[in-house]
Amino acid sequence: MSPHNKPIASPPPAAALPDGQNTQHWTTRRERGSLWAVQLMIRLSLTLGRWPTRPILWLIAVYFVCVAHEARRASRDYLSRVFGRKASLWHVFRHFLCFSITVHDRIFILNNQGDLFDIRMFGEDAMHAMNDQHGGLLLFGAHMGSFDALRAAARNLSERRITMAMYEENARQISQMLADINPAAAREILPLGRFDSMLQVQERLAAGQIVGILADRSFGKSEMRLTPVLGAEAPLPISAFRMAALLRVPVFFMVSLYRGGNRYDVHFEQLADFTHYLPAEKEAVMEEARRNYADRLTGFCREAPYNWFNFFEFWNASTASSVQIKTRPAPERKS
Repeated sequence: MSPHNKPIASPPPAAALPDGQNTQHWTTRRERGSLWAVQLMIRLSLTLGRWPTRPILWLIAVYFVCVAHEARRASRDYLSRVFGRKASLWHVFRHFLCFSITVHDRIFILNNQGDLFDIRMFGEDAMHAMNDQHGGLLLFGAHMGSFDALRAAARNLSERRITMAMYEENARQISQMLADINPAAAREILPLGRFDSMLQVQERLAAGQIVGILADRSFGKSEMRLTPVLGAEAPLPISAFRMAALLRVPVFFMVSLYRGGNRYDVHFEQLADFTHYLPAEKEAVMEEARRNYADRLTGFCREAPYNWFNFFEFWNASTASSVQIKTRPAPERKS
């Protein structure tokens, strides 16, 4: 789930304990936090402003460090992999706080207050040039940083539309409540996991639009492949890459990193070009794109470790209990 589809007072759902018992796929986990508290936080933020309400986020982060045991364990495991040593509770607190800040900032971005932020773009020209050449492309992101900062930058810096395709079913109430702040924002979201999701994406691409997808988690039942992330094999879904191959469009990696204060850095890097490939090359092209994706994800995790909001056991294959996991296909022998 995207950080923008979660309550302000809640980290994303955690998965099972390390022994794999009582494991649930992330999409089946219910959100933590009460609706009235989220509504109160939104009203306070829009009434008092961004900085006066920021101290509340520290209290929220402390609270969840104390009570969100599974999310705390997952955060500590992830950060330990990034740092190469055991992460402390202070590191976990900073992880929760960064998440809370990006969700808090979403309120103001949705309220058309994007001018409050210093949003810097990297690689935008190459991405737009590819879009002009092919007419429509896919952006593959992760549950990292702020999607809304990316959309705010797109509205401010160009007339191009960027539509986000997200799995929203287990955050419907929060998404609707935030959409009430700015109803137009809801039209920029394509829900994944529906029977017509592929058709809607195809229609947007055919119109020359840019569609973003969070490719680090699956939506619904999906095949996954074990891929190295931060030095260890992790189950990554292949559904987004299969979609790109079927639609034959270019793919860029995207990420919008929170850098402290009011600054966000938005990066675009080309992952793959699925416009031309032979049928026999399809699996190899998808495998290369997925490996490139995992490499970039690893790189940005090391560059901005508190920005990746996967608060569940990402490296535990049993957390993907509702999907089919396969190892990477063996390379073909040359005759």
